[in-house]
Amino acid sequence: MAIGGGARYDRRVRLVFAALAVVCVSAVARADIYSYEDKEGVVHFTNVPPPRGGGHQWKVLYKTGPGKAGIISGAAGPTSFAGCAVSRADVVPATDRSPDRYARYDAYIAEASRLYALPQALIRAIIKVESDYDPRVVSCASAKGLMQLMPDVQKEQHVISVFDPRENILGGTRLLRLNANRFKGDLVLTIAAYHAGPGAVEKYHGVPPYETTQQYVKMVLKHYYKFKAAQSG
Repeated sequence: MAIGGGARYDRRVRLVFAALAVVCVSAVARADIYSYEDKEGVVHFTNVPPPRGGGHQWKVLYKTGPGKAGIISGAAGPTSFAGCAVSRADVVPATDRSPDRYARYDAYIAEASRLYALPQALIRAIIKVESDYDPRVVSCASAKGLMQLMPDVQKEQHVISVFDPRENILGGTRLLRLNANRFKGDLVLTIAAYHAGPGAVEKYHGVPPYETTQQYVKMVLKHYYKFKAAQSG
């Protein structure tokens, strides 16, 4: 699906994550991914070994990670978690567990959606995966706030107060819009670029072979379609 550019469907984006056990990006487990393409051209994925004799020709897709991307300029969140094993005093984990946090920033999400012509469901999915709606989160790579903006991104997107929820969401959504423009509205590449940086996406002509980015894209898509369904229901 293209975002902000009409209802163009693309076989790469039409993914069905059958029984996909998505794990936290900061604790990605290596596992085989199985895939098959059905008669309608929809590609199905699962990390659960499929039963034999099910009528589908499953293929095993082995991961190429873990990637060693380092911190790439233009990426919102950390592209590699190698440094996360080191304890740092400035790391602030998500601690807000109040249910109302999921609606607390609705006005800012709606504003960002209107301003940058992006679906609210996509912004919500990014926030969910990045910070779980906690504006005080700081990662081991110094990504901060709801959409986990890196220091260089904070500067590039003119975010003065990174822990201000409105500023942070507007800055992160602006970066999403720039990525969407760069990749012609391709949803998957836009999400991958937000995590790994547009340079990495262009280098590999698609989602980079970093386990963290591959898992990130899957998690964001999962939440995106869930939020999208909730809005239309």
